[in-house]
Amino acid sequence: MTNSELSQTLMERIDALALISEEPGHLTRTFGSPAMRQANDLVAGWMRESGMTVSEDAIGNLTGRYPGSDEDAKTFILGSHLDTVRGAGKFDGSLGVLTALACVQYFHSHKKRLPFAIEVVAFADGDGVRYDTTCLGSRALAGTINADDLQKVDAKGVSLAEAIRAFGGNPDQLESAQRDRQQLLGFAEVHIEQGPVLEKKMQPVGIVGAIAGRTRARVRFIGQGGHAGTTPMALRRDALVAAAQFILAVESCTRYYPGLVATVGQLDVHPGGSNVIPSEVVLSLDVRHPLDGARGVACTRLQETAGEVAEKRGVKVEWDIIHDAQSVPCSRDLSAALAKAARTHIVSVVELTSGAGHDAAAMGDITPAAMLFVRCKGGITHHPDESVLPGDAEIAIGVLIDFLKILANQQNPLPTKHRS
Repeated sequence: MTNSELSQTLMERIDALALISEEPGHLTRTFGSPAMRQANDLVAGWMRESGMTVSEDAIGNLTGRYPGSDEDAKTFILGSHLDTVRGAGKFDGSLGVLTALACVQYFHSHKKRLPFAIEVVAFADGDGVRYDTTCLGSRALAGTINADDLQKVDAKGVSLAEAIRAFGGNPDQLESAQRDRQQLLGFAEVHIEQGPVLEKKMQPVGIVGAIAGRTRARVRFIGQGGHAGTTPMALRRDALVAAAQFILAVESCTRYYPGLVATVGQLDVHPGGSNVIPSEVVLSLDVRHPLDGARGVACTRLQETAGEVAEKRGVKVEWDIIHDAQSVPCSRDLSAALAKAARTHIVSVVELTSGAGHDAAAMGDITPAAMLFVRCKGGITHHPDESVLPGDAEIAIGVLIDFLKILANQQNPLPTKHRS
């Protein structure tokens, strides 16, 4: 098959996956849902058509394996996630899985084996919507899931362990999903950029140099409820006003730390009556920066600010860290090979830092990891308007195929250390 034919097939498959959702009128696929089962089954069929053997592990990751020319060869993993945010676009995650699958289709159609096995992994959880934690699938492969993760519950009170069982997995055997780093050569993930840089630079693809670290916190302001008409303004302990002041401080904080992004994306107001002073507000805070030190300093300052606002307003504040991930540098060797492959398709190669978390960050704990970003229209993502040009998808396929050829042609394709 030609790259053009592979690109056309990829776009058709993107559309087919976009029809699989747990919410009518929106694209939503969360971990362990019937929609994820349907998506896994559909992609498994495409994997088999491409000459791959297919399996699912204890957490629900779908894996297609294309053997190397040597039965004892090590494995290079390609992939991304198949779950989505609520009301998602159709390219986030799926593009990476299907681009990887297109590469295997290419080698299978040309009856070519590489000196290493290729595995395409469709991770069961990347966006982490259902359990408010990201990359459960890739963390299972890396062996970084712990018992506390299994106790997490969703909005309906269903634990992660229960969801895994319902999906057909086994929460008691998650260690079986962990991969032996000695058997891995590396990992590469193709993903939409989720930002406007490539479009601004008029480049179809770019190389990711590092994945920014991220801190997620849950901040709770506790005040005193009261009647909206009878409580004087000077005597109020309004939790929502305190939260609003803190939210503005979050925005202001980013001006003092170049590269810092901070977001309050959720706000839960109690009791929620139009004529009642809010007694409690719970909000989410997401802070990201390529340098862990800068992120840590910013988070400390924001926590101090929350305390100062609470004291001034006569309310209490609680601060809980619910997720903390260090920044992850991508492998220089793999990134150099990706850049070399990209230069056969484009004139100049852009290097970017990813502000979003990715499965590549989790996989970087056990094997060298690299990422290829693909331009997305307007930088819009996590939204139905998310869009990738077919020509850009074709270039991404070509780059990934040539990248694997470069690795195959190297006598010692990858460094012995798991990071560089």
